[in-house]
Amino acid sequence: MVKNLKDLKVVYMGTPNFSVPTLEMLIEETNVIGVVTQEDKEVGRKRVLTPSPVKECALKHNIKVLTPHKIREEYQDIIDLDPDIIITCAYGQIVPKELLDFPYYGCINIHGSILPEYRGASPIQSAIMNGDTETGITIMYMDEQMDTGNIINMDKIDIDITDTYGTLSDKLSIVGKNLLLKTLPKIIADDNWNIKQDDGAATYTKKITREQERLDFSKTKKEVYDYIRALNPSPLANILLNGEEIKIVEARLGADKTGEIGVITAVNKDSFSIQCSDGLIDVTMIKRAGKNIMDVKSFLNGYNKDNLINKKVNNEE
Repeated sequence: MVKNLKDLKVVYMGTPNFSVPTLEMLIEETNVIGVVTQEDKEVGRKRVLTPSPVKECALKHNIKVLTPHKIREEYQDIIDLDPDIIITCAYGQIVPKELLDFPYYGCINIHGSILPEYRGASPIQSAIMNGDTETGITIMYMDEQMDTGNIINMDKIDIDITDTYGTLSDKLSIVGKNLLLKTLPKIIADDNWNIKQDDGAATYTKKITREQERLDFSKTKKEVYDYIRALNPSPLANILLNGEEIKIVEARLGADKTGEIGVITAVNKDSFSIQCSDGLIDVTMIKRAGKNIMDVKSFLNGYNKDNLINKKVNNEE
């Protein structure tokens, strides 16, 4: 047992930017003895081998970094660090039972939803896609299943109508950091919640696939708008226009009207409008293959408007 946070030996497991604020807090408030993250990945058109944001943060603070290819098989180095607690936050692999059972204070996870809603790989995107008005962070004990462990603590925030996956992730990363800081002393004192989840109320999410990035205009304009927000800044929703895949970065809700679904019905100074089931979605910012993100006003300066108006998008012919 430890008496204060500074004596708590922590192994932290995380990968994306979302995980960095919590790591920075733990470095300041506890004794982080090791970081586990995903292997370096090739990034960009030049395929530059790039470390994860969590690895970059750990190395900046001279903390030992482990990057097991398959943690189910390569976990002994983590056990050898002898952590008091293992904390995971968007790590990206399933932690084996041998690790779950090792630390005195157990293994805990910081998850981007109010469990048992949105278990799985894309909770933040799913909340935006579904038009939810609130979400939050759940801290839970980990078990062998995906996000099914007992709840330790949680905190909720509102989802703004303009929030994207990027902005909401940034907000939730701060919520998670602050909630963990409040929760760790309670874990040490064995004075925290340990509430079993209601499996009957659980909903599940999966990783967004390449096929799911294509917009479906048979949905309402609000559903299409929410979908665009949910995939911004990555991987970005897309349409097929005149045989070219164009990523949709930003849009706004357009007029209420009916018409042929998926047809570009208007070209304006700063947008073009696509018919959804109940009205228009006005596309205002795009990204073409191999190009930088641009506003539609700039796009229209170099594009024949006749190739837009009355064209049906996502037409494979």
